[in-house]
Amino acid sequence: MVPDNDLVIERIFDAPPAKVFRAWTTPEILMQWWCPRPWRTTACEIDLRAGGRFTSVMEGPNGEVHNNPGVLLEVVPNKRLVFTDAFTEGWAPVGTPFMVGVIDFEDLGDGRTRYTGRARHWSAEDRAKHEAMGFHEGWGAVADQLAELLPTL
Repeated sequence: MVPDNDLVIERIFDAPPAKVFRAWTTPEILMQWWCPRPWRTTACEIDLRAGGRFTSVMEGPNGEVHNNPGVLLEVVPNKRLVFTDAFTEGWAPVGTPFMVGVIDFEDLGDGRTRYTGRARHWSAEDRAKHEAMGFHEGWGAVADQLAELLPTL
């Protein structure tokens, strides 16, 4: 069951969880697939621990720049990552938090991974805003880009 304020995507990747997890937690790899083309990720910092920095900078084709500061809330190697924009490093609160991201990597036992990306929102309004911004298209595109990249890792 999906809670009311969650948006979810799911994919099956032809790669083991360790490889998918590495693609999520290695800045040089994450920058290759993290935002939908023609956007690109131009900076990324990951301090892989609960409370550690998880930030990125995305740039659009028309000069748009989106800085995305945040922190990791939970790190379970090869199984789960939880991050949020509600805080920055040192648990400093941000003005208006938007979501908590929960990424699960389920080992299917045959070299494949069930990948579930969940965006949890504080309110139905935030959920609807994220959906209208193109959650399914955007998170789906980056999952597809990740799937394309995995065989090369």
